[in-house]
Amino acid sequence: MKIAITGGKGGTGKSTVATALALELRKTKKVLLVDADVECPNDHLILSIKRKKIKEIFQSIPKFNRKKCIKCGLCAKVCRENAIVFVKGRYPIFVPDLCIGCKACLISCPAKAIEEEKKKIGTIYFNKSEKIDLLSAETEIGYEEAGIIVNRLKEFLHKIEKNYDYVLVDTAPGTHCNVIAALKDSDLALVVTEPTPLGKHDLELILKLIKSLGIKARVIINKANIGNKKIIEKILRKYKTEVIAEIPYRKSILKAYSSGKQIKDKAIQKIAEWLRNQS
Repeated sequence: MKIAITGGKGGTGKSTVATALALELRKTKKVLLVDADVECPNDHLILSIKRKKIKEIFQSIPKFNRKKCIKCGLCAKVCRENAIVFVKGRYPIFVPDLCIGCKACLISCPAKAIEEEKKKIGTIYFNKSEKIDLLSAETEIGYEEAGIIVNRLKEFLHKIEKNYDYVLVDTAPGTHCNVIAALKDSDLALVVTEPTPLGKHDLELILKLIKSLGIKARVIINKANIGNKKIIEKILRKYKTEVIAEIPYRKSILKAYSSGKQIKDKAIQKIAEWLRNQS
């Protein structure tokens, strides 16, 4: 069973829930935790795990040969990302940060003046340990197309996921491309929110996205005792979902989180039991 742990708002405790739930489920089942927040992966920090690099991710980028270039501008015309700028009578100008490696320019060039180069854009890490099996990835500093990194991470995941009873995918916050890539092909999405106006606003955004992807969703309220839970009831009714657990704001949870120790709470046990009943 593949379960996405997600949430529209950052800082709601999504990774806290994902790591704690993974450790709880692992007591009786084979569990793989996947940190798909590739711009800011932190599950290994929460779990005090040293990551093991297993694969570097590269992207194809064009290399222009001015001796062959006929200054036709076709490469810029076919580039949907506007990574190539063309001014009539001049050589094309390449903007590397906008390139997604589609190779359209290379294929379309009539003079064969574009060659292929490789650029490192990220790294995949995989640890098998007594504590938990953890798969994660991280983008190179300055690289912006995180969705590509998540897709490469998912490609690796598809090769090994059959070895596990539960795969927990910890997504980035928000509703952008890398969140969509992480959510795809999940059997269930557990949405972590908080009972605040911002929590309510972003809960509706993520539930709307999950509905459009055709994924079943359930809600977990974190820091449940510090806000007004009634403000999210309307959103739950609108998207026909329910709260399966409420986690309190508690000092013992903060201490465990900050010291890299397992978070123990009845709410986490309740979520694990609920999941076992779904399988």
